[in-house]
Amino acid sequence: MQLKVILNAVERHAFFVYENIYLVKSDFELRIDIHMRERTGSKAICSGCKNQTSGYDRLDTRRFQFVPLWGIAVFFLYAPRRVNCPRCGIVVEEIPWALGKRHLTKSFSYFLCDWAKHLSWQETAVRFHTSWEMVYRSVKHIVTWGREHMDLNNITAIGVDEIYWKKGQFMTLVYQINNGAKRLLFAAEQRTEESLKGFFIWLGTEKSELITFVCSDMWKPYLNVIKEMAKNALNILDRFHIASHMNKAIDEVRAQETKALKQTGNKIVLKHSRWCLLKRPENLTDKQGIKLKELLKCNLRTIRAYLLKEEFQFFWDYIYPGSAVKFLESWCKKVMRSRLEPMKKIAQMLRRHQPLILNWFEARGQLHLGAVEGLNNKLKASIRKSYGFRTSEALKVMLYHKLGDLPVPKVTHRFC
Repeated sequence: MQLKVILNAVERHAFFVYENIYLVKSDFELRIDIHMRERTGSKAICSGCKNQTSGYDRLDTRRFQFVPLWGIAVFFLYAPRRVNCPRCGIVVEEIPWALGKRHLTKSFSYFLCDWAKHLSWQETAVRFHTSWEMVYRSVKHIVTWGREHMDLNNITAIGVDEIYWKKGQFMTLVYQINNGAKRLLFAAEQRTEESLKGFFIWLGTEKSELITFVCSDMWKPYLNVIKEMAKNALNILDRFHIASHMNKAIDEVRAQETKALKQTGNKIVLKHSRWCLLKRPENLTDKQGIKLKELLKCNLRTIRAYLLKEEFQFFWDYIYPGSAVKFLESWCKKVMRSRLEPMKKIAQMLRRHQPLILNWFEARGQLHLGAVEGLNNKLKASIRKSYGFRTSEALKVMLYHKLGDLPVPKVTHRFC
């Protein structure tokens, strides 16, 4: 089977033909050059108005990189015609396999985008013998197309969170967390009221009114915007953020107590105990489980804080909100008498946001409340794999590409 037959099967263009194919060998590279020409009798298509028109003259031959075959770089070579369009004037013809002035074919660009979902952009560029800039532009192009064609209907539940991605830099993220649809909808710089308002403005008033559940943390700017812009939604405080606040409080108590033990010259029994206290008991390794059993025998402020944290887990097991309220009030009173300042701050925080916390019981079973945390873990893994980003624009492009579940243009053949 000739290479032309394969190319016509996977990359056929109605008004162009594959003419000559050469295998070029040199000391530095091995490549395949595929020379193309317009089909005899066919007219050029104006790149502006897309109408067929007569040719004017011809430019120099350009090279367009195609998907590699057997690890060999492949290039389309074609000398574009300029057309004399009655409407647009003298312009370069429409080249169906090209993306504007880029030296990549559409197929190769989409091929890079598919791999960029699994590898970092730098790894993708190295593996397929191109540049980071070309991978970035390819992903940006397909993300822009996907954002313009994404379906925004039936968004009834969203999760709002933020990530710390660079020194002093936050990013606000909004996810769709309907059952069966978990994707990133919107990303904006910083974590201000304006950042979150940008999402509701982008979504539109009509679709914002259809949102029935919003899962968020206790960041006041977010709560203010949700109350103002999603008036029909039930705001639920994410239990994972509450657990995060408790873990920070325990860590603070542990650090204070460790410092005090050092100053008095006592044995520091809390050494290497951080993850024993922060992990759920069922997730501990054998070594951590043994360490925790030893710590529970000691009369330490850190252990009292740990036991209070574990006791609070019973709150999420209640079926009726009324019973949960009684438990919460009892637990908060116990904490306020504990003389553990970091834990007392947690109790005060829970009392302030009690109505929003109790909304969790109304939403339970109607949506997957752990979806935001799961998507955030994927997001952080993607950032670590890429060794960070220099600009917020590049970060947003990557997030939309990997977590946005965006539609992609239809092509003749998928190479991945």
